[in-house]
Order: sequence, then C-alpha cells, then structure tokens
Amino acid sequence: MINSSTLIVLVTVVINMTGVGLFWPILPSLVAELGGGDVSHTAVLYGAISVVFALMQFLFAPVMGALSDRHGRRPVLLVALTGMGFDSLLLAFAPNIWWIFAGRALGGIFGATFSVANAYMADVSRGEDRAAAFGLVGAAFGLGFIIGPLMGGVLGEIDIRLPIYTAAGLSFVNVLFGYLFLKESLTPENRQRSSDAKFGFVSALSWLASRRLTLLLAISLLIANTMQRGLESIWVLFTGFQYDWGSREAGVSLAVVGVSFVIVQGVLVRRIVPLIGEVKAIAFGFSLSAAMYLVLAFNETSWIGFAGIVPHVLGWGIAGPSLQALASRQVGPAQQGYLQGAFTSIAGLAAIMGPAVATGIFGFFTAAGAPFHFPGAFFLLGGLLLFLAAGIGALAGREVGRESGPGSVNS
Repeated sequence: MINSSTLIVLVTVVINMTGVGLFWPILPSLVAELGGGDVSHTAVLYGAISVVFALMQFLFAPVMGALSDRHGRRPVLLVALTGMGFDSLLLAFAPNIWWIFAGRALGGIFGATFSVANAYMADVSRGEDRAAAFGLVGAAFGLGFIIGPLMGGVLGEIDIRLPIYTAAGLSFVNVLFGYLFLKESLTPENRQRSSDAKFGFVSALSWLASRRLTLLLAISLLIANTMQRGLESIWVLFTGFQYDWGSREAGVSLAVVGVSFVIVQGVLVRRIVPLIGEVKAIAFGFSLSAAMYLVLAFNETSWIGFAGIVPHVLGWGIAGPSLQALASRQVGPAQQGYLQGAFTSIAGLAAIMGPAVATGIFGFFTAAGAPFHFPGAFFLLGGLLLFLAAGIGALAGREVGRESGPGSVNS
C-alpha cells in the first residue's frame, strides 16, 4: 500500500511534526521569560496560548480542507508548511508575550497538515485500505512528536530559542522537499467546483449535521478526542499526585506513549482492522480505552498506571483510523478535504473542552475543601463517555454497512 506518493507525504508529515515538536519542551520557559510573574501566572498564560491555538484550528481547519478540495492537496499543503515556518520565526524573534500569542494563532490557522494529509491518503487509497492509510499518517505524526521533543530538549539546553530556529529551518526545507517531490493527488475532474465550495466552521458543522451517519461518527470522535485531550492535560499532574512520579517518570511514560502510537498505527492497524472489521475495531478500541480509564480512576499502584499506557494506545490507535475510514467512504473525492477539515475542527474543539473539563475536575476533587477526595474523578467520567463513544461509533458503522449493502463494511 505504501507507494512513492504516500511515502513522500508521510516523510513530509514527519518533518513537519518534528519541527512542531521541537519547541514543545521550551515553550513554557519562553512564556515564563516573556510573561513574567510566578508559576501560577505562567500556567494561566500558557493555558490561554494553548486555547488560542486550538481555537484557530477549530475555525480554520474546514477552510483549509475546502481549499484543498477546490485547488488540490499539494498547493494547500505547501502554503500551510510555509505558514508554519513563519509561525516559528515569529516565535523565535518574539520580544514580548503578545508575539507568542500571535505566533500560536498563526500556527493554528496553518496547522492544516493533518487534515490535508488525510485527504491526500484518502485520494490515493482504496476504501478497504483507508483505515491503514489514516493509521500511517497518525504514525508519521507520532514519530515526529518523538523526534521533535527529544531534539528540542537537547537544543534548548544550548539556547532556549535554538529549537525554534531549527523548527523554522525544517519547515522551509519541507516546503522545498514538497515542491520538488510531492505530486498532486486530486485530479482536476474530482475537484470541487467554485459554485459548490463552502468555507468556514459553521458551514462544516452544518454540513455534518445534514448527514446523519457522518454526524454520528463525528460525535463519537468529539467525545473520544475530548477525553484524550483531557488525559493529556492532567497526566503529569495526576501521576505526580497519585503515584509520586517526578519529571523522569512522566517523561518516560510520554515516550512510551509515542513509541506505542507509532507501532499501533504504523503496523498493527493494517493487520488488525482487516481481520475484525472497522465497526468492531471502533467498538473494541474505544471500549478498551474506556476500561483503562476506569482502572486509572481507582488505581493507586504506580506500575499498573504505567502498564495501562499500552492497552490504551492500542484501543485508541485502532479505533480512530477505523472511524475516519468509515466517514471518508460517505463522501466523494471532491469532499475529502472538507470532511477531514471538519474532523480537524472537531479535534480543535476537543482541545479546548478536554483540558478545561479535566483540569477543573482534577482541581475540584483534590482541593482541601472537596466534598470527598477523588483524584481519579476525571478518568471515571472519561471511561463512561468512551463507552458511549464506542456505542455511537459502532451504531453508525452498522448503519453504514446496511446502507452500503452486504460486504461493504465488515461488522
């Protein structure tokens, strides 16, 4: 399934996400340097910056997806990569905290590589191979997020802004690489006509709402993504509080997440999903993650918390690409970018809601005045909602199979 076109787009994604991951380890320190104040003040600023990035992604991902349906994947991807390069330069030369806000807003606007790359993979893969294709994009992202933070941590010890300069350089190298080697995947006859083009998140959400089965899949994805973003936002706080982990243990656990994600989405998805089918992959995957959330809610043993990482990543890793593959088969080639943009917008919304819900619940149930002490309260809620996501996704998948005819969806 991996041909020259898919390999090039995957390399493009790895390079881009390495650049993005480069300044993750040093961005909080840069915010503290420019924002002043104590740790609490820095946390508030950093949280606000994260919300700005997610909000811009929520608003503009459907626009980028629609533009790729109209003008092709290649030019939109090259523009997005160029925008990410200028975003890095803005951060590298930032003289005050407002430049950081502006840079992350620009990064959210041009952070279209995920949706456009998924649309590209939908263009070049057959229906039955799409879950594996989406898994490969996820694996490429995961690999970039392993390499980037490791490099960022090392370079940040030399100079706090060196990782950002490096990220800018990688972005512009990636533009050149894409310009020279990346071929267009959307043929002119399959592109969206100007009169049919729709832009903006309101149009995207209205479009999803008008398609019942795609809407159900989108709701399942929103629930699951919100719970995942919530876990990520409190993982270090929770494990430090519950298991007395320090930065070393937290860092190792996050590295295990990254490596597991690459293996699951890059290797196991194309082996497991064809065996059990996309519907069962959604139901099993999200249910497995839900079970691990329930374990985390009540577990107080450090090694069990660490061991639970792999089954959670396995569940999430096979359910997500399967859900996207089902959704992608509900639209034609001229709407793949729009669909992926809408789904990226949903991910942006989840990135706003998840941390707010998780940190709020964690803070409430660990405060001195809490009605009872329950640091794992968010994971209890997350487990129940992930079971709901599994049910909604599987229900939609079975209906897709009935509408498409026998053998179209392996349920």
